Amino acid sequence: MMQIDTEEYFARKGKVVLLDVRTPAEYQKGHIPGAINMPLFSDEERVIVGTTYKQKSPEKALLVGLEMVGPKMRTMVEDAKRYAGDKPLVVHCWRGGKRSGSVGWLLSMAGMDVQTLKGGYKAYRQYVHQSLGNLPHQLIKLSGHTGSRKTEILSALQDLGEQIVDLEGLANHKGSAFGAMGLGPQPTTEQFENDLWEVFRGLNPDKHTWIEGESKSIGSVYLPDNFWHNIMCKIPEIEINVPREIRIKHLMKTYGQFPIEDLKNSFNKIQKRLGGQHHKKAIEALDNGNIVEAAGISLVYYDKAYAYSREKHARSNMRFLDVPDEGIEEAAKRILKFEKSQELNSLRAL
Repeated sequence: MMQIDTEEYFARKGKVVLLDVRTPAEYQKGHIPGAINMPLFSDEERVIVGTTYKQKSPEKALLVGLEMVGPKMRTMVEDAKRYAGDKPLVVHCWRGGKRSGSVGWLLSMAGMDVQTLKGGYKAYRQYVHQSLGNLPHQLIKLSGHTGSRKTEILSALQDLGEQIVDLEGLANHKGSAFGAMGLGPQPTTEQFENDLWEVFRGLNPDKHTWIEGESKSIGSVYLPDNFWHNIMCKIPEIEINVPREIRIKHLMKTYGQFPIEDLKNSFNKIQKRLGGQHHKKAIEALDNGNIVEAAGISLVYYDKAYAYSREKHARSNMRFLDVPDEGIEEAAKRILKFEKSQELNSLRAL
């Protein structure tokens, strides 16, 4: 059975169909973007085979596995042909071992053009981690206090032809105690990393790419250590200063439509860090329907946290820009003009 490594797969992506023959649970935890899950074993079946392997013998486990797979073989061939269309197939499991090898053999015997992924998903994950810590892209971080409309400005920059990486979009979370409101479940950290690399893989490294300044965690998702230390903590950064009243207005637009009880629950998450007095005032404000006051109180905590982070991670390759009360597109244009100034041009070489 012919094999291709991860780089070869990426070079052929779009020209081949990738089949992930791991269990549904393994696939759900993390998978290669674009891969189709065609499990050799169900979650329960894999447990049985593994237990048999450990408690009895590899030979007995093989026989148990064959009993399970036998009735599925025709369906797997038919499904694979439907998935493949007129394209070659690449099959992978966890380590590029027996599962992908056996499915690859079956499909090749059925007349299909099949290769397996060398090292399987494990090798792919190693490749992703190494790549995210050693990006060749010309990145610029856009940072600012909570409510500065950074995500919206990034979108406007994209509309103006710029490349962006939307970390909050990939994490499905807005990055604060309120950040999960109105959104569905977050991906696993593993899947987030896979999706993040997929975005970078599709970008032109010779063009500037804008990325929002985030903490290491975005809700329940974490940025990879090497990406955080080697990339996010070192790239040039523009911090925008947006008037407080505009930030409160933006928070109202983003969160003001949610039920009061949901807002209270979010304030409860930061009760200890907000302080008893501020927390009590915020809850009272919500009970009185004064969401604007509650939003202002939340900024007391977030501005202090932001100032602490800035003091801790102060760097020489930061620049600061006042962004007054203006529309999102105008703000994006102002930032682009500043980025293209001679002062920031010299920053790109750092």
